[in-house]
Amino acid sequence: MYRIIGAGLAMLLAGAATAGTLDEVKSRGTLNCGVNTGLVGFASKDSNGEWRGFDVGLCRAVAAAVLGDPMAVNFVETTAATRFTALNAGEIDLLVRNTTWSFSTDIDLKVDFAGINYYDGQAFMVPKTLGLSSARELDGRSICVQAGTTSALNVDEYFDRYQMSYEAVPVEGTAEAQTLYLEGACEVYSSDASQLAAIRATFGNPGDHVLLEDIISKEPLGPAVRHGDNDWADIVRWTLNALIAAEELGVNSANVDELKAQGTSTPEIKRLLGLEGRMGEMLGLDSDWAVRAIKAGGNYGELFSRNIGVDTPIGLSRGLNLQWTEGGLLYSPPFR
Repeated sequence: MYRIIGAGLAMLLAGAATAGTLDEVKSRGTLNCGVNTGLVGFASKDSNGEWRGFDVGLCRAVAAAVLGDPMAVNFVETTAATRFTALNAGEIDLLVRNTTWSFSTDIDLKVDFAGINYYDGQAFMVPKTLGLSSARELDGRSICVQAGTTSALNVDEYFDRYQMSYEAVPVEGTAEAQTLYLEGACEVYSSDASQLAAIRATFGNPGDHVLLEDIISKEPLGPAVRHGDNDWADIVRWTLNALIAAEELGVNSANVDELKAQGTSTPEIKRLLGLEGRMGEMLGLDSDWAVRAIKAGGNYGELFSRNIGVDTPIGLSRGLNLQWTEGGLLYSPPFR
């Protein structure tokens, strides 16, 4: 009986601790957002020391929705080893760091995912001089892979499946992996395809390196909050959904003010922009929360194109991240 009461009390205390995240963020006046230590296209500082990137854009959208200011973000650099500890310890309010939504991260690590902002998969990068075209040709090669991540497990499983062997070169982070790979300490670098493309873009001669076409895993990446932080998770989830729905509905950073001011005949756009209904009130925000989120950096398509799209050094095509109406997996639940 004592154990049951103790466990119940612990759950109640945990719930009380997380229930006030929105109030804490508002009181503080800034959003503490955990991001990568520096991954070009997703989260990195520019020459002026300003944070930019696809993940950065989601942090700013949440800050705009909640605080009315997309610049009211304190970006906290996290590694693969520290990101969940920082989140659960309350050092950050939100984690947006190329993080895979899996059973173990969801259940065992006690974090709640608020959606998927990038559908990814693990791949391999090799020097073009090796003349390789398939991951099935990697038998016996040395591979840099980040220790303690799903990436390491995926490599193990892939090589076991095809009865191949490899020499693991464990690394702590992307900076170390990049250095060892370029120095030839490992012949292959394996990570999420988007991450490999971002890293390759920083090389002096990106064209000297090839991403093999084989994708060996599903890596749905998304923002995470503390387990049981339901009200805050709703805000993050529907901010992301607002950016996704805005693209589908033709709402963007250039026309959102005009649509808000002049109105529209499309019911879902009316609800999204707070022209009717009480969605902002239900989230504990005002009616313009989604308008501010969209204006912060644009809708989902704008964020993608500007930071990691085909016309950037990262050069990623939309692929699975196309809207569901265009053959992709991107899909927002309806605003109704």
